Amino acid sequence: MDTRNIILVGFMGSGKSSTGRYVAGKLGRPFLDMDTEIERREGRAIPEIFAQSGEPYFRQLERALVQELAARAGLVIAPGGGIVLNPDNVRDFAARGLVVNLRVSPEWVLKRVGQDPNRPLLQGGDPLQRIRELMEKRKALYAAVPHQLETDGLTPEAVGDRVLALFRKTYSE
Repeated sequence: MDTRNIILVGFMGSGKSSTGRYVAGKLGRPFLDMDTEIERREGRAIPEIFAQSGEPYFRQLERALVQELAARAGLVIAPGGGIVLNPDNVRDFAARGLVVNLRVSPEWVLKRVGQDPNRPLLQGGDPLQRIRELMEKRKALYAAVPHQLETDGLTPEAVGDRVLALFRKTYSE
């Protein structure tokens, strides 16, 4: 089996982590959730990092971790939803693996993560409106990812099976 990484990008609530764990289990590979890894290394939660150090600091941590992980092989990686804000992140990941955007509608995001206090970008105001605004800002960045899969209404296993089929198709030809 090919040892290229599988990187699942997408807006928050698209199912990156749950799908990633499933795919990693099926392939017998390590799974790495980048936000969890950043929290572990920093010794504080993402909302604390945003509040105490700011989003630019968080994006620096994220960028450094992308560079580290892109140099490795055989991983299934779930970056945070804002990974696409720096096109170099997607480029670096794509050079060493399959990058798949898990598409999700604003309504499904709200169903999945609307009440999660660990989502600093959704705090304050109408969460559905905030989701729509953020998605609109990032729309072209997510659309630029070469591989796209819909996730609305699908289980992580169903999405994961589609990711695995795409991986096999992409690297068996």
